[in-house]
Amino acid sequence: MALSGLFRKKTVQDILKQVAKNEADGHNVLGKHLTTRDLTAFGIAAIVGAGIFSTIGKASADGGPAVIFLFLFTALACSFAAFAYAEFASMVPVSGSAYTYSYVAFGEIIAWIIGWALIMEYAVGNITVAISWSDYFTGLLQSGGIHLPQWIQMDYLTASNGYNDATSLMQGGKAFENLSASLQASYTAWTTAPTIGSFHFVADLPALFIIVLITALVYRGMKESRNASNVMVVVKLCIVLLVIAVGVFYVDTANWDPFAPNGVSGVLKGVSAVFFAYIGFDAISTTAEECKNPQRDLPRGMMWAIIICTILYIAIALVLTGMVSYNQLNVGDPLAFVFEKLDLKWMSGIIAVSAVIAMASVLLVFQMGQPRIWMSMSRDGLLPKKFSTVHPKYKTPSFATIVTGFVVAVPALFLNLTMVTDLCSIGTLFAFVLVCAGVLVLQNKPEIPRGKFKTPYVNSKFIMPVLMIAGLYYAFAYNNKATMAFINNEAQTNDATTIITSLNKEESTKVFDYLQSINVQKKTSETSDLEHLLSQYQDDDAKYAEVVNGLPINDSLKYESGFSLFKHKIPMWIFLIVLVGLAVWAFRKNLSLIPLLGLICCLYMMAELSVWNWIYFTIWLLIGLFIYFTYSRKNSKLNFVEEVES
Repeated sequence: MALSGLFRKKTVQDILKQVAKNEADGHNVLGKHLTTRDLTAFGIAAIVGAGIFSTIGKASADGGPAVIFLFLFTALACSFAAFAYAEFASMVPVSGSAYTYSYVAFGEIIAWIIGWALIMEYAVGNITVAISWSDYFTGLLQSGGIHLPQWIQMDYLTASNGYNDATSLMQGGKAFENLSASLQASYTAWTTAPTIGSFHFVADLPALFIIVLITALVYRGMKESRNASNVMVVVKLCIVLLVIAVGVFYVDTANWDPFAPNGVSGVLKGVSAVFFAYIGFDAISTTAEECKNPQRDLPRGMMWAIIICTILYIAIALVLTGMVSYNQLNVGDPLAFVFEKLDLKWMSGIIAVSAVIAMASVLLVFQMGQPRIWMSMSRDGLLPKKFSTVHPKYKTPSFATIVTGFVVAVPALFLNLTMVTDLCSIGTLFAFVLVCAGVLVLQNKPEIPRGKFKTPYVNSKFIMPVLMIAGLYYAFAYNNKATMAFINNEAQTNDATTIITSLNKEESTKVFDYLQSINVQKKTSETSDLEHLLSQYQDDDAKYAEVVNGLPINDSLKYESGFSLFKHKIPMWIFLIVLVGLAVWAFRKNLSLIPLLGLICCLYMMAELSVWNWIYFTIWLLIGLFIYFTYSRKNSKLNFVEEVES
């Protein structure tokens, strides 16, 4: 098989013929139960979950009240991508989402890559939500007087890393009771866990429980999943509206000043957390075959879900940052936290219950999406035939659903929340980029049959260069210091926590003696907590830089510079290079503006993620390519089409 065979494509006509054939003979047919209202509810179920009950706190702490602009930017980017999804879903109304669309636009190898990325998106996304659900559930049990051991409510990595950080900080003079609650919990989990040799058995068992429960519901049928989702959506929308209605009376507008305390960089720090709040609307497209009228209902469902959720997110962000100061919101349960702080504990209880329901509804939608991706890949021969088995009674992809349960449940016991959040985001953004690019590739091909929905066309030929010039002007005229630091790869000073946790005992003693010698007020006699002593200078950048410069330790502990700093900028350099290429492409081919902006926005958000996420994602893709070349390529059904044609 020639190398060109890697990019062999499925035609829209062939896909639609196969769907019609399946419906005619009744084999491998999914039940059609979904309307626009159901799809909108699924979208809200997926979007209003971990974002509004968890990650919004960290994003608000970084960006202040101005985090609403990040929600608007992310919603806009998702809306651009949603237009592209809707156009494809209208053109190819089958299960498979971005995987099927890429098969039509780019060919088999790209379709496999995006399908493999989507497997990671849904699996890792559900691991993330399961861990968040576990945190809220165990908190709810504790408020009811039921205290589970720490080692069965925390993942292995968090406990291990937290124990090491706690040990370093206590070595630096910090008392155990002065550690953050999360570090105390990690230390306790690690030291009290049962051990087998040197292995500490720390596993998040509540996360396992909810995944098994949701998997059983998804296996049981689409109608049951739809009904459960609709009920959960109604409950959590009522709670969110209650939070807004009650919270607005406790808003102090003084808390909105300063509106952007950490500037643009502070707002953009929350890209991963805020984008994670929006992922899930694309899961709607995996249900295309189960829609009564997919060409009409899918575009409407996606758009309504994004619009409703954006309004809710902005309202919640303004209420939260108005009720308490933004710098107090870096907590795992911000909604419950602000009401408890204002002594409205009855609201905290209601929020905790609703969070448990909200997280479960997100799990439901994601756990529904992944088996349908696998089913589509199996139908094309890229995965074993067993994955396309449809249950004769429940009309669901039964085997794929069970495998999904295992793939999500096992890692949820051991993986770290931050790691899986970022991995989920990069996988989803990659899918969005390819879907937007797919619309651009197909826009000038008249032989492709079009659906009822088409993205409004605006020629980007001259708009794109103008936007790039405007961006360059802003970077050098209004953000010159940060821009030049980026270009020149200027060394950056590490924060106090990073410095202190990297010291050994001898270095800690030297740092303490130095801080004591420069502290004219002799506050060092009041505490031996090195992190506290050093971090007190962080409010003044110049003074902090001066103090760190004088620390009697190696510069590698004080600063990040050279390649260790540059490697974190590689994703942004990739974005900038691709941006130039897109501008040339847009000028030559008169590309449509909306999908082009969707591609750019999603690629930019990928560039804001750390280089480690790019590396982990690349490793995942390489594993996928190994499977493709050893199994999928020779078992692809397009092989048999080529044999018949020859």
